[in-house]
Amino acid sequence: MSSSSPPDPRATYRAAGGTNGLIALLVAMTAVGTLSLNILVPALPVLAAKLQTDPGNAQLTVSLYLLSFATSQLLLGPLSDRFGRRPVILAGLALATLASVAAIFATSITALVIARIVQAVGAATGFVVGRAIVRDLYERERAASMLGLITSAVVVVPMLSPLIGGILDTLFGWESIFVVTALFSFAVFGWALAKLPETRPATAPSTPGRFAADLRALAGDRRFIGYVLCGALGSAPFFIFLGGGAYVAVTMFGRTSAEFGVWFALASIGYMAGNFLVSRLTLRYGLDSMIRAGILISAVGAALPVAFCLLDPQVGPMQLFLPQVLISFGNGLVLPTSAAGAVSIRPEIAGTASGITGFVQMALGAAVAQLIAHVLAGASSPLPMPAIMLGFCLATGAAFLMLGRRRPPA
Repeated sequence: MSSSSPPDPRATYRAAGGTNGLIALLVAMTAVGTLSLNILVPALPVLAAKLQTDPGNAQLTVSLYLLSFATSQLLLGPLSDRFGRRPVILAGLALATLASVAAIFATSITALVIARIVQAVGAATGFVVGRAIVRDLYERERAASMLGLITSAVVVVPMLSPLIGGILDTLFGWESIFVVTALFSFAVFGWALAKLPETRPATAPSTPGRFAADLRALAGDRRFIGYVLCGALGSAPFFIFLGGGAYVAVTMFGRTSAEFGVWFALASIGYMAGNFLVSRLTLRYGLDSMIRAGILISAVGAALPVAFCLLDPQVGPMQLFLPQVLISFGNGLVLPTSAAGAVSIRPEIAGTASGITGFVQMALGAAVAQLIAHVLAGASSPLPMPAIMLGFCLATGAAFLMLGRRRPPA
C-alpha cells in the first residue's frame, strides 16, 4: 500500500473515539429525525388555531414531513457514496437546524409546511447515512448487532417526544418546539463536526458510470431485494397499528386515547426488547436466523387476535392489543437485521442500499397506515386490523425465501 492510500475507516474511527462514542453519536444523529417528526404532533390543534388554518392543513406539517423524509433517502444515500459520509451528515444537520429556525418565525401554514419539508431532508441524513456508517465500520453480523443496539436506544425518542412537545406547547407555545429541535440539531452538528471522521471505503464509486453500474447490480441482486422486502413488509404491522389502533381503541371499544397510549408504549417496549436481543445474539446465530425467528414470532402475535376475534365477537382491548407486544418484538428482530443484510450486499455503496431500504420501508408504511384507516372506517369489528397484519407477516415469510440458503460473504 502506498503512503498516499486512504486510511482504513475502522482504524480511523477507533483512533477518534471508539465503539462507545460511535453508538452515542449515531443514536443522536438518528434521533434528530424521530424527534422532529413526533414532537410537533400534540401541538397541531393549537398550531392550526394560531395560524388561522383548518386541521387538515396543519396535518400537512406531519404528513409532508414523513413524505419528504422517505423520498430524500433515495438521494442522500447515493450522495454519501459519491462524496463521503461526513460532508452529507454535516450538511444535513446544518439544514435541519436552519429549517427549525425558519419554522420558529413562520407566520403562515404554507411557510411552516415548507420549513418542515426542508427540515425532513436534513434530519433524514442521520437515519440513512448512519446505517451506512455502521456497515463501513463493522462486518455483516456485527453491523446488525450495532444497528439493534442503536435502534433500541432511539426508540425511546418517539415514546417521549409527544409528551415533551405537549409540555412545551402548553407552557411556551408551539414555537418553543422548534427552538428545541433547532438546539438539538445544532448540538448534534457540533458533535459530528468534532468527532465524526470520514468512514466511506476507499473503493466507493468515484464516477457516475461506476455508480450506475453498481446500482444496476444492486437492483438485480435477489438477496438485496429479499432483505429490503423483509424490512418493509415486516414493519407493515407496526404502521397498521399506528394507523388503526387508536380508532379501534377509542371508536370501537369506547376507551380513552390515554389508554391506547399505554398499549402503544407496551408495544414500543416489545420492539425495544427485540432490538436489544439482536445486539446480543446476532453474532452467535447470524442475520438470517434472527430474521426467521422474528417473522415466526410476529406471525404468532398476529394470529392470536385473529383467533380471538373469530371465537368471540365481543373481543376486548386485552385480547387485541396485548399480542401486539409479540408482533413488535418480532419486528425488533427483523428490522435491524434486514437493514444490515441489505447494506452488506455491496458494502462499497452501503449508502445507496440504505437509502433504498429506508424509502421502501417508509413508503409502504405510509400506504398501509392510510389503508387501514379506510378499511376500519367501514368495518363492524376490529378483525380486519390483525387479519391484515397476519397477511403481511406471511408476505414477509415469502420474501425471506428469496434469501435462499447461500451465505453471502462478510
